[in-house]
Amino acid sequence: MKDSTLLIPAPLREYMLAHSVPLDAVQRRIIEQTSTLPRVAHWQTAPEQSALLTLLARTLGARHAVDVGSFTGMSSLAIARGLRPGGRLIACDITDDWTPIAREAWQAAGVVDRIDLRIAPAIETLRALPAEPHLDFSFVDADKEGYLEYFEELIVRTRPGGIVAFDNVFRSGRVLKPVKEADHAVIEFNKRLVKDSRVEVVMLPVADGMSLVSRT
Repeated sequence: MKDSTLLIPAPLREYMLAHSVPLDAVQRRIIEQTSTLPRVAHWQTAPEQSALLTLLARTLGARHAVDVGSFTGMSSLAIARGLRPGGRLIACDITDDWTPIAREAWQAAGVVDRIDLRIAPAIETLRALPAEPHLDFSFVDADKEGYLEYFEELIVRTRPGGIVAFDNVFRSGRVLKPVKEADHAVIEFNKRLVKDSRVEVVMLPVADGMSLVSRT
């Protein structure tokens, strides 16, 4: 699990979490189960991100939402909880290796009927969506080399005022000193995003950095 932010010392982060919406039993169970997964446990959506995703979806009055990179289900759970009655979330993942954890959590939280899990390359799932602007909110936390393509497919389908959020835009600080191919991909993505006249971008120091992209 992402147990710290890049810029906030651990004691201050604990204070922040203690004064925000607390995790419930379902979320704690996801974190517990995810922590046992070798090599990928660090993909877990952070508690502060979960609270923010729910708040954003609820504030937007979201009916149509997308989660690219659902993993063990924390981000999808958070978004689904913020949807308006009758709302629907399309949750994308490339594998069903972790879906039992996600499905169990969604069922326990009473949101499984709001989530349409699609196991396939996310870019294919996005391209198959209706072409008109209808999405209220999307969250992307998947392969970083694919961020620009995901953005292009999502933004044309996002209504004016809708938001697309991208995770890991700091790359643990490596956007300042890249060492991996994914670092360079995120650096290029960040550059392209801020210059795009179709959107307004705010980059936040939440977890490993989140960019909120609003369709103008």
